[in-house]
Amino acid sequence: MEKTPGESPKFTSHQIIIITILALLQFTVILDFMVISPLGDILMKTLDMTTANFGFAVSAYAFSAGISGLLAAGFADKFDRKKLLIFFYTGFIIGTVFCALSTSYMTLLLARIVTGLFGGVIGSVSLAIVTDLFVIHQRGRVMGFIQMAYATSQILGIPIGLYCANNWGWHSSFLMIAGLGVLILIAIITQMQAINKHLELQLDKSPFLHLWHTLSNKQYQIGFASIAFLSIGGFMLQPFGSAFLVNNIHISQLELPMVFFFTGLSVLFIMPLVGKLSDKVSKFKLFASGSILSIVMILIYTNLNPIPLWEIVVINMILFMGIMSRMIPATTLNTAIPAMKDRGAYMSISSSLQQIAGGIGAVFAGYIVHQKTKSAPLENYDILGYVIAVITLLSIFLIWRVNQLVKSKEAAAKELEL
Repeated sequence: MEKTPGESPKFTSHQIIIITILALLQFTVILDFMVISPLGDILMKTLDMTTANFGFAVSAYAFSAGISGLLAAGFADKFDRKKLLIFFYTGFIIGTVFCALSTSYMTLLLARIVTGLFGGVIGSVSLAIVTDLFVIHQRGRVMGFIQMAYATSQILGIPIGLYCANNWGWHSSFLMIAGLGVLILIAIITQMQAINKHLELQLDKSPFLHLWHTLSNKQYQIGFASIAFLSIGGFMLQPFGSAFLVNNIHISQLELPMVFFFTGLSVLFIMPLVGKLSDKVSKFKLFASGSILSIVMILIYTNLNPIPLWEIVVINMILFMGIMSRMIPATTLNTAIPAMKDRGAYMSISSSLQQIAGGIGAVFAGYIVHQKTKSAPLENYDILGYVIAVITLLSIFLIWRVNQLVKSKEAAAKELEL
């Protein structure tokens, strides 16, 4: 529901339930994508994949997610958002089960495509729900809580996933995610109310006409570009993280869960703080500060030689604090761009471009980084860091443009009130 913007309104009990469900849902979706990275070294060795093959395995999810998001964008504002969420989350769970049943590179690739077709739409539907049910002065805190799913997946999900993989095979990691997904699906069905107020505002009868009107809006295009560039760096850095730690830094497979646990712990600490700051201070300045910290830490990280475990943990913690300090203000600013009648389509297109851009990033990373043998150090990882630094600088400029649009929109809304 739309409300007149106020000073950080308190959440209702139903809003708290919605935040909890969306956070848990995001936990499984993020974990499904992120667990590929720490399993990367195991998967490349078990399924006999090259770095380029693994880049395609990661990007397969992203490309299919992007395509499905674009196809669904025209329909995103034509249905009850709860029903859309149930449909796509069910497909995501089925796709994750297929991943668990994979026995070769090709079957894993196909399973990731199926999972991406459904999983790629979930994030945009969730964002549309947040934008419908929470006013702009609440969204920073909401996004802070929901983005904590990222940290929780690092603290609990990835270490547990790695523990399962080390003890019962990598397939068990995906079975764990699917099992948790079933429980969350039940919660969505039983606890979430219908979200259909946007249906009263529809002007375009054709879903494709609605998609075209959203795509051709020049203000929306700036938001699309900013989110796409924001995702490229993460997709380039993450897929080869575990292989870099194992083969270059000489961290053992048994020590990997500790690295991800403490990294997630730092993110869990910073997310609520960034969420609160995002509702009180300049979102762009917060984003720019996190970006500069990210650039510095990425350049340090990608040029590392073998160091003690505690040092790599500290560097990872600071690096991801910088990365996640960018995500909340950027996502919050992006939700303020579309009109209510376009939110579902806008979020779907934005999520799709994010996935497609990330998929391109993962493919390029797979070609930049080389590995002569399955246990040899990764080569050109430092070059990857320099490329990510340049992309991060470009994202600062684009988010500045988004910030200017949001300021203009808020000023126009105040004039109408007067």
